[in-house]
Amino acid sequence: HPLRGSSIDIHPNARWQQNGIIVAGGNGQGNGINQLSSPYGLYVDDDQTVYVADTANHRIMEWKWGATSGQVVAGGNDEGSGTHQLNNPYDVIVDKETDSLVICDSFNKRVVRWPRRNGTSGETIISNSDCSSLTMDENGCLYVVNSEKLEVRRYRREESQGIVVAGGNGYGDDLNQFYLPQYVFIDRDHSVYVSDYHNHRVKKWMEGAKQGIVVAGGQGVEDGLTQLAYPQGVVVDQLGAVYVVEQMRATIRRCPKGATQGSVIVGGNSSGEQSNQLSFIT
Repeated sequence: HPLRGSSIDIHPNARWQQNGIIVAGGNGQGNGINQLSSPYGLYVDDDQTVYVADTANHRIMEWKWGATSGQVVAGGNDEGSGTHQLNNPYDVIVDKETDSLVICDSFNKRVVRWPRRNGTSGETIISNSDCSSLTMDENGCLYVVNSEKLEVRRYRREESQGIVVAGGNGYGDDLNQFYLPQYVFIDRDHSVYVSDYHNHRVKKWMEGAKQGIVVAGGQGVEDGLTQLAYPQGVVVDQLGAVYVVEQMRATIRRCPKGATQGSVIVGGNSSGEQSNQLSFIT
């Protein structure tokens, strides 16, 4: 299943190799086809193809497994608001049903659908959305994080307005609020998981709920490395364990269901570019 899909089966006793391998970029900052510049969201397909929101290059890159360079599959025509352009795209997913890419074209405040193969321009499917992350459930419903309105909206196919399924109650640390929502994940029960960056927590909103529950973090960051800090990317496995990126600490933390602290599974060796290190990750 794709990395961002709702059926992620990870063995509860899985061990993680501490030395990673580069699957995209790694050739310094730049706009060459073997380079990235401020990459943000990514999507891994069934065949291990990696799609990267190459944010500062205003393009989406596709890297096949084992490739030493990528190819531009959306944007790449300078920053702008034309149908053939993107402006600081933050996230990308694949919609298999339409064989297209769905892109958070963030600085243009729109969500764009772009043909996955030989596409030269995109179609705006959601307007006026300060989109920072998106995902899709198995029914084709799109979930979009709007970091300006502090909410997650669900859009059924062909819908342009959608409904709020998490947040939408202004800034704050109450259970019905966010303080800079970042990434979104949907599980098999259509529960919405959102990393709440400045509240240092991940919240789960069950379908139809008016407020969320804290499933990771939420105790502040004063206690050092035992507490979740500045969460970004998040996925959840079949047992409800939450895997979350800690941006400032350059680590990935696993929080088993019922345990809000969890433990570091990748990184934790200070920030750097060695194979056992990460640096300011999303």
